[in-house]
Amino acid sequence: MANTAPSPHLRKFAAALAVTGLLFWLYTFYAIARVPMGDGSGFQWLAVIPLGFIFLMLTLPSLVLVLIGRWLQLAAVLGMIGLAAFGYVWLQLLAEFPKH
Repeated sequence: MANTAPSPHLRKFAAALAVTGLLFWLYTFYAIARVPMGDGSGFQWLAVIPLGFIFLMLTLPSLVLVLIGRWLQLAAVLGMIGLAAFGYVWLQLLAEFPKH
């Protein structure tokens, strides 16, 4: 019978990706709160919608899979895609936010 136990290195890698995504998502709330108010409309808070979507669709499932220890390869792939999506969206948002 083949050894079907997941690699501890894969679990650590997937966990690092998922936790990095979680911490970045939390950081975005801090960063958005520090954006100058501009016209005072609060429209900068609309940025949490695409970031929240990325978190809910990619990072959170990755984190759950790591915590239950199942489908760790899928968890790692979701974590990588989530970080890439966070990076792409965040760079777009930084171009839109007014400078200090």
